[in-house]
Amino acid sequence: MTKGTVFNIQKMSIHDGPGIRTTVFFKGCPLACLWCSNPESQRRDLEIACFENRCVKCGYCAEVCPKQIVERGGSFEILDRTQCDLCMKCVDECCTNAKKLIGEEYDEESLYAEILKDKPFYDSSGGGVTFSGGEPFMQGEFLISILKRCKEGGVHTAIETTGFTDTELFLRALPYLDLIYYDVKHMDEETHRKVTGVSNERILANLAEIGKKHDNIVIRIPVIPGINDSEENVRKTAAYAVKCGAAAVELLPYHNLGEVKYGQLGREYALSQIQKPEHTHMEALAEAMRSVIGDRDLPVSIMKSL
Repeated sequence: MTKGTVFNIQKMSIHDGPGIRTTVFFKGCPLACLWCSNPESQRRDLEIACFENRCVKCGYCAEVCPKQIVERGGSFEILDRTQCDLCMKCVDECCTNAKKLIGEEYDEESLYAEILKDKPFYDSSGGGVTFSGGEPFMQGEFLISILKRCKEGGVHTAIETTGFTDTELFLRALPYLDLIYYDVKHMDEETHRKVTGVSNERILANLAEIGKKHDNIVIRIPVIPGINDSEENVRKTAAYAVKCGAAAVELLPYHNLGEVKYGQLGREYALSQIQKPEHTHMEALAEAMRSVIGDRDLPVSIMKSL
């Protein structure tokens, strides 16, 4: 039986599809977006987060660490994470939960059971389950397995994906997907590679291919000031959305709510100086997209920061 690694299961979610939903966040992503608000999703491996605001400076985590890689006398951060073998002593012995393991392994049965707990809410609200990440297709076989199980159980299914995956794998998942949120970061290949670490060629090619076979694709664009918020870029995205038969486009304004997580994982956040875009600018971008779409049935909306 295949297993998957999940870092969060969010109940009563209302932003990731219709109705009341459970959003399952898979661990691992092939992209390294500079603005990523879920850095705990980036690596497939389990990892330990350190919450300085919970730490009472007792120093016991440093004492029990077999590798002696926990800083002493200050923040009690893990100094060299490459040496950490996840023995869990610092986590298990912390009385204030200042250290926490990020990620949990599920098999199909256990994850499905967790999803099914809220089925009465799905049925009464028209909701369901949404698989997000990270990139769910990094755990493609497990994803398809749990999608199939959900569909057999009458649970509405959705996915939020970067589209950076094997085309055949994506096509295998299509029969079990009611709704696809498809992230498009930038239309320029060079810029896309610079700000995400990968080319957009596979992403755009997959969108074109999936668009031929699925009629409920919502393109999501994270609007990052100074990176992809030009009218030229959103116009090109709108034209491509029309070409691929998208059902809707959603503009998501940048926020820095995930910045604190980088410190908890011993990483640096690259965009700490960027401010949230003004609503007037978001409206201008939406209007620029609508001017390209014309009278076609392709709504463009501005979402609240997720």
